[in-house]
Amino acid sequence: MPEKSKSAAAENPAADPHFFAQNGRILLGGSHAGIEFIELKLANRHGLVTGATGTGKTVTLQVLAEGFSAAGVPVFAADIKGDLSGIGVKGEQKPGLVARAEEIGLPGYFNAAFPVAFWDIFGEQGHPVRTSVQSMGPLLLSRLLDLTEPQEGVLNIAFRWAEDRRETRDPKMVIRKLRDLRAVIEEMGRRAPELRSKYGNIAPQTVGVLQRRLLVLEEQGADKFFGETSLDINDFMRVRDGYGVVNVLAADKLMDNPRLYATALLWMLDELFDKLPEVGDLDKPKLVFLFDEAHLLFDDAPKAMLDQIERVTRLIRSKGVGVYYVTQSPSDVPDRVSAQLGNRVQHALRAFTPKEQKAIRAAAETFVKNPEFNTEQAIQQLKVGEALVSTLRNKGEPSMVQRALIRPPMARIGPLTAEERAKLIEADEDNRRKYGEENIVEGAFERIQAMNSAMGNMSEKLTDVKEKLGGWFGIGRKDG
Repeated sequence: MPEKSKSAAAENPAADPHFFAQNGRILLGGSHAGIEFIELKLANRHGLVTGATGTGKTVTLQVLAEGFSAAGVPVFAADIKGDLSGIGVKGEQKPGLVARAEEIGLPGYFNAAFPVAFWDIFGEQGHPVRTSVQSMGPLLLSRLLDLTEPQEGVLNIAFRWAEDRRETRDPKMVIRKLRDLRAVIEEMGRRAPELRSKYGNIAPQTVGVLQRRLLVLEEQGADKFFGETSLDINDFMRVRDGYGVVNVLAADKLMDNPRLYATALLWMLDELFDKLPEVGDLDKPKLVFLFDEAHLLFDDAPKAMLDQIERVTRLIRSKGVGVYYVTQSPSDVPDRVSAQLGNRVQHALRAFTPKEQKAIRAAAETFVKNPEFNTEQAIQQLKVGEALVSTLRNKGEPSMVQRALIRPPMARIGPLTAEERAKLIEADEDNRRKYGEENIVEGAFERIQAMNSAMGNMSEKLTDVKEKLGGWFGIGRKDG
């Protein structure tokens, strides 16, 4: 259970994190209308947290993570600035936070830590996150490499050729790492004349472009994301002592490559969608996914990618997963995705240009109007830590927008020290044992080397002869 003062908990219910997650709700803050909350049974209808830089979005993210954790719901969150890591240790009784708790009307303000698991694609500030290139697939990889349609076509041929080789000749022809994919593309380019009739044209120039893009990606450190042991997405859904584990992905270094950040998180969502069973509407989600800097997911995304994002967002709720997009302006999220986001927290926006004024007007129109104030004006007047809140109620209808103060977090606001982080990572024995060391497994790179050896060449020619004979005389054919 999260660390807290036992004597304080005995004297005051607000000393216990469960105070903020009771009666099927998690507490967000307070308004003149009363408390503002998210219904756990409707939390899988997704959400949107928006606001300009410095208006309190990260603290709202932490409040959401704490509330879901206290309700026994595991959380995944990307930590862009490192500040969210503080959720793993107790906060402090800072005067401003105590005053905010009093203004909201909380019966007290206390501090607690929450169970965390730290992850890092580069394996430096958390357990390594790995997958195979094959698992990521050509659609996401094309987005990561920023390919044109013809280049994406050749990449698709590479995946298809490797798949055909696995099924007919070599089950070890697996594309695990970027070097495996580079080897497949190089070999495919060399065999372009013989492959053309089955797979289509493979232009040498396109092969060269793909090789250069993959090499750049490797040099940026992205190859650490590809390998074994691949992440088991179920490891994001752990509960300790009744509290959902908050999975924090270190993303400060990852943000140096925004495409890798967006692609990695979308891959995780795809994994959740593909691997989890249908469960319908539960009393509370199985996992809540907080997607910070969500605009990176949509910037310059091709239609096929937007279709995939919309599909996953629309359907993943039936798997018991709630997705909360976090970005600066509601206009960062396409309408067809935004329409799926029922629980909304809008921090302040500033309007210095006509375009920004239009964005504020559009944001105001997404809320159910409150006759007590002008929504458009309120968005520009909100203080730090204050937000417009509208959440789903009853059978899924949005509540009237309220101007609310977000409750103060119980854990630390701000980053952990390197020593504190290392201690928590060391204590997470299950994940450390499972993911700590990379497993080196033979893949397409080694198989293509073997294929081009003297023995490999002879074996290839024999197999070619057998296939031709089988085609001429029906050898191996099974008639029904």
